[in-house]
Amino acid sequence: MTEVKPGDTVSIHYTGTLKDGTTFDSSEGRAPLEFEVGSGQIIPGLDVALPGMSVGDKKTVEIDCQDAYGPRDPDMRQAVPREGIPAEIPLDIGTQLQMQTPSGQAVPVVVVDVSETEVTLDANHPLAGQDLTFEIELMSIA
Repeated sequence: MTEVKPGDTVSIHYTGTLKDGTTFDSSEGRAPLEFEVGSGQIIPGLDVALPGMSVGDKKTVEIDCQDAYGPRDPDMRQAVPREGIPAEIPLDIGTQLQMQTPSGQAVPVVVVDVSETEVTLDANHPLAGQDLTFEIELMSIA
């Protein structure tokens, strides 16, 4: 039986959960996720779990935050003057917004604190700092 090796294009069905069992993503009801193994298209901890699997194999993969979206980085939080944000922009805690870097790249941020004078925005990935568990099933190897 053919086994996955780096460079193969594979498709998997998956369910990703947090330590408390909350599902944060799943391919259920959708087409399988297709990607090239070892290409950096998915998080490292999941990428390294695939070599050696065969079509139909199922596996549970526990991934430390370092091999997922990384630890939370305090430098990714930034306080900005409230007056610099247009009045029509909602500033409720948890609101997702987009900032633009000086080079023009869009960066998703979340409002994490609001005071009279400042709004604190967090550009960490929502899953940064989280250990993740994936239930995966290998559907195909191309």
